[in-house]
Amino acid sequence: MLWSFIGSIFSVLLSFVYLSLLSEEDKDLEIIILRHQLDVMVRKQKQPVRPNRAEKATLALLKARLKKNTKRTIRQLGDVIRIVRPETVIRWHRELVRRKWAQPPQKKVGRPKINQDTESLIVRLAKENLRWGYYRIEGELKKLEFVASLTTVRNVLDRNGILPAPVRYGSIGWKTMMKHYREQMLACDFFTVETIFLKTVYVLIFIELGTRRVHLAGVTSHPDGNWVAQQARQLIWQFEETQTSFCCLIRDNDAKYTDAFDTVFESQQMHIVPLKLHIRFLVYSQII
Repeated sequence: MLWSFIGSIFSVLLSFVYLSLLSEEDKDLEIIILRHQLDVMVRKQKQPVRPNRAEKATLALLKARLKKNTKRTIRQLGDVIRIVRPETVIRWHRELVRRKWAQPPQKKVGRPKINQDTESLIVRLAKENLRWGYYRIEGELKKLEFVASLTTVRNVLDRNGILPAPVRYGSIGWKTMMKHYREQMLACDFFTVETIFLKTVYVLIFIELGTRRVHLAGVTSHPDGNWVAQQARQLIWQFEETQTSFCCLIRDNDAKYTDAFDTVFESQQMHIVPLKLHIRFLVYSQII
């Protein structure tokens, strides 16, 4: 598969070199001749064409490049793509993007699974003592000579659908907080975009939770702490011009959010709220 793909790419590059040596009139004449021959072959072909993987990949990349340069619609691409439907070639390109992100299963690592008796005891302590938080449950387990870390206690309660102590006892929860204070909150996150040549581009956005207004901070293929901090400074300058202020910034624990990034917002008296992945989904669900 790899050598076949390399051979296809090399053949395409040779074709580009050959075409660069022709005049515009010669190119037009050769295109007309090739199109006519292709029309004849398509009419005479009784069996459907079945390209191999390398041929599919090459055709998909060339189609994506042509679509970007000419801005043609899928229907208009049918004038160029004759052996298969244009929608089929687009599906091949999407398959290339999917395969890029498909990772082989990795061997499970990490801590061993918690003993069932210990898990049952953690759940019982949480249900019978609504005021007990993670630290208190961890301490009580040590008194009973059960070994379980603070992270283990939190994971067990999350797995069994038991809320943290303040919410479990009836204190303010995320929904209530988001309803009353979302006008003063700002959130940020990354998402990725795949280019036609399967290059990953990272997009940094900020969203005002109250108005749902989205600010495009920047786009780069190599995000790092310095770049993210600079986008934060530019956003703050924009807020200063419009006299916009917020009380806190919600972000995840990505390593790209360095101390310099936090300092930019803390200098504006904004409180940084780092969230874990499952809590971040809960927060964003209140926006949608």
